[in-house]
Amino acid sequence: MEWRASHILVKDKGLANELLKKIKLGANFEAMAREHSTCPSKSRGGDLGWFGPGKMVPAFEEACKKLSNGSLSDVVSTQFGFHLIKLTGRKE
Repeated sequence: MEWRASHILVKDKGLANELLKKIKLGANFEAMAREHSTCPSKSRGGDLGWFGPGKMVPAFEEACKKLSNGSLSDVVSTQFGFHLIKLTGRKE
């Protein structure tokens, strides 16, 4: 199994919840990533490319496993901060 995902990483849970709400109301995920994410992937709209099992921290990978293609996660907490994850691809 491989996944392709984009994410927005922020340090503040309140900001993560606020961004999630805005995206659910129609804000552009990639634009929000460029503006708010603290991850270097922000220059690519949050795109992390393809990755397989064990390449991401467990909480991030578990969230990806549960998402359907094109869907958005709730706020996911890891040691890096708070993520909003958008699954953009899945290969069996």
